[in-house]
Amino acid sequence: MQPRGAAEKAKVKPRLGGAEAVKEKSQRVLMLSWEYPPRLVGGMGRHVDELSQALAKTGAWVDVVTAHHPGAPEREEKPDAGGRGGVRVLRAWPSPIDPLDFVCDIHQLGFGLLQRLLAERVADYDLIHAHDWLVAFPARTLKHGLGLPLVATIHATEAGRMSGIHTPEQHYIHSAEWLLSYEARRVICCSETMAGEVLAGLSTPRDKVRVVPNGVDLDRVACHEGPEQLKEFRRRWARDNERIIFFVGRLVREKGVEVLIDALPEVIAAHPRAKLVVAGGGWHRHLWERAAGKGLGHKVVFAGFVSEEELRRLYAVADVAAFPSLYEPFGIVALEAMAAEVPVVTSDIGGFREVVRHEETGIHTWANNPGSLAWGINRVFSDARLAQRLRRNGRAEVERRYGWEGIAARTREVYAEALSAEQNEAGAPVVPRAGPGVRPRYVAGKEAYRRS
Repeated sequence: MQPRGAAEKAKVKPRLGGAEAVKEKSQRVLMLSWEYPPRLVGGMGRHVDELSQALAKTGAWVDVVTAHHPGAPEREEKPDAGGRGGVRVLRAWPSPIDPLDFVCDIHQLGFGLLQRLLAERVADYDLIHAHDWLVAFPARTLKHGLGLPLVATIHATEAGRMSGIHTPEQHYIHSAEWLLSYEARRVICCSETMAGEVLAGLSTPRDKVRVVPNGVDLDRVACHEGPEQLKEFRRRWARDNERIIFFVGRLVREKGVEVLIDALPEVIAAHPRAKLVVAGGGWHRHLWERAAGKGLGHKVVFAGFVSEEELRRLYAVADVAAFPSLYEPFGIVALEAMAAEVPVVTSDIGGFREVVRHEETGIHTWANNPGSLAWGINRVFSDARLAQRLRRNGRAEVERRYGWEGIAARTREVYAEALSAEQNEAGAPVVPRAGPGVRPRYVAGKEAYRRS
């Protein structure tokens, strides 16, 4: 990819008017995200990676400014194979001091993102796209400092993750989410469920919110290894005669791993050769102890964080994928499993209700109900025809609805809306008049300063 400094700016065509201006303006995107491969905490990193590359294929030039990760280059360039656009990844430098707490860590990251961008001396963007509250403050700073429209994707909310706002830290995060949605001209949500959360919980105006689903790169989850290689790989996790239940995700309460372990006795009573393989980062000692307390410690294997290559193999050898989340804005893991032709069993909440169609592309079970989850897994194990139908229909559903080409096109439409939206910000106060966590004295002070 060619650098986008002064030399390239001289080659940019003059701005046009009307619809052509919108089309032209949608070409240069500054994307902010706290995670990006190989730094993967949840599903956001993969989403930003695959979305930015899909946008490049439409002719966009995307700079992703993200956090430092050990071993990853400070600058990474990914030109589109067609030569129409490309992605450049700029990773911030690590903070020189240890943060006091999580919120402090996020603010240090925000300064790091700004410092990294300033070091590149590039300011010829047309639009900022911020992903979640973790980059809310640098996004807001750049919006006002550069005079650019802001689009925000809200991937999840603190109130949803924590079943409400209970602590000062949660209130602060909730306030930052509100501020990001306030500052954005358009707010993208991955599902209708998530849109409902944003509308109700953050009081975001309905005309700002757009639903654009997550996608999955079919090539990323495709495993091309032969039967003998996969057979040897499978033996790392289970015996040849055992049937693998596969879970992948962060080992946090909201993902429902405890529910899955509590469902195991009923599953194993019906299918004694079942084996649970759990992949994902997080503290798992208490989960193993939970299984051991039921006499099933030998039936659970914790793989820890797995590489992309291992993840593809695990999907390829799994007999069923179970995702019993207690909170799930979208459910990208279900998409991955469906794309890999693994039958999926999920809870019936949030995005899973939209991504998975019961009895057609997967099985829904009652959330936080081990007996219902066991019923769903046992159905797949007991009915080979059902399992085959779910494999076939799940793959077809992903190909039809969740390809990145269509999602990138829809995202470009949202960009065009933000770029062409009537600008009513002249003379408005820089800070909002009201909202969670807003300091009235600061607002009054700013307005008094403007009047003077």
